[in-house]
Amino acid sequence: MRAAPSQEEVRRHNLGTLLRYVHIHGATSRAELTTKLGLNRSTIGALTTELAAAGLVTERPPQQTSRAGRPSLVVRPESAQVYAYALAIEVDRLRAARVGLGGRILDRRETDRPRGMQVIDAVQPLAGFVHEMRLDVPEGARYVGAGLAVAGMVRRDDGMVRLAPTIGWVEEPVGEALSNEIGDVGPIAVANIADVSALVEHSRGAAAGRDNVIYLYGDVGVGGGIIAGGRRVTGHGGYGGEVGHMVVNPRGRRCGCGSRGCWETEIGEYALLELAGRGHLSGREAVLGVVDAAMRGDWAAQQAVRKVGDWIGLGVGNLINIFNPEAVIFGGTLRDVYLVAAAQIRSRLNEVALPACREHVRLRTPELGTDAALIGAAELAFERLLADPLL
Repeated sequence: MRAAPSQEEVRRHNLGTLLRYVHIHGATSRAELTTKLGLNRSTIGALTTELAAAGLVTERPPQQTSRAGRPSLVVRPESAQVYAYALAIEVDRLRAARVGLGGRILDRRETDRPRGMQVIDAVQPLAGFVHEMRLDVPEGARYVGAGLAVAGMVRRDDGMVRLAPTIGWVEEPVGEALSNEIGDVGPIAVANIADVSALVEHSRGAAAGRDNVIYLYGDVGVGGGIIAGGRRVTGHGGYGGEVGHMVVNPRGRRCGCGSRGCWETEIGEYALLELAGRGHLSGREAVLGVVDAAMRGDWAAQQAVRKVGDWIGLGVGNLINIFNPEAVIFGGTLRDVYLVAAAQIRSRLNEVALPACREHVRLRTPELGTDAALIGAAELAFERLLADPLL
């Protein structure tokens, strides 16, 4: 029989719960924290005072109040003084940001990533971005860690990128290579882009308040971040969510993973461009060109978008039957395709998904846009602090 938690354990748990709430929801009054967290006023006061003394939050009177009597102090995360580095390796670009507590992006850098770039050639620019951003860090600011989002399958235990066919990597210790290149950031937490994007769209974005969510991230390939019962579904080893390799057309195109007819071969960048007669092009701008042409009435582009939308609807319908989500979010280039093919996608998924599973589902685009990957990468670094703010 497990012993009851000690007062110290309860206090640390409450400190983490309060800091996490302010980190996600932003400036919150003591009165609201009392209500939301179910703790009494004196406990909330003691916790916020302790977090303020640790330099994690500030407390100030509200700027305006219409209530009589003494106003409740407003607790804010110390975004400018407590920060993490967030990095992303995508198919066509490398991005880096300094993200403050509360999910606020304080500084950012970006460069193109030529396709075929090897690991060392990718981590060197990212390391350079970190060194540049350090020059503007305020004196006395607290660094809590770094997170990296990658368009590939990432092993949870050590951040090894097992397979990233869209960027051409197999069994690459990318996090370790990046940490070595930067020199003194400590271990870097690594995860799949779709996973971390799902995490933050669930906590503070388009799916806030919904505990069952599917986030689909598309470029050349397609990845999925799945939230079920309020928790990320990563599976054994961390490889869950590889929805792009769900086989939907056994006689279809050969996939970069070695299989044939994977979902991403029917809805990814190459499929759309080929259907539109633009197979000689590549990249996000080429995809946006097809979407724009379809909106302007180009017949070939419209047919391509309609065909891809049909395959998207088929796959989403299957995922809805399996996971019974409340929302499906389309990120990456899938966002742009969804905006012009929403009716086709909804029609097809209605044919595939069971009424009881689909009737409540909302189809959405990311509220955090392309920042979801960076803010999500930062969440990996903030997690240790939020679990125990006094470590």
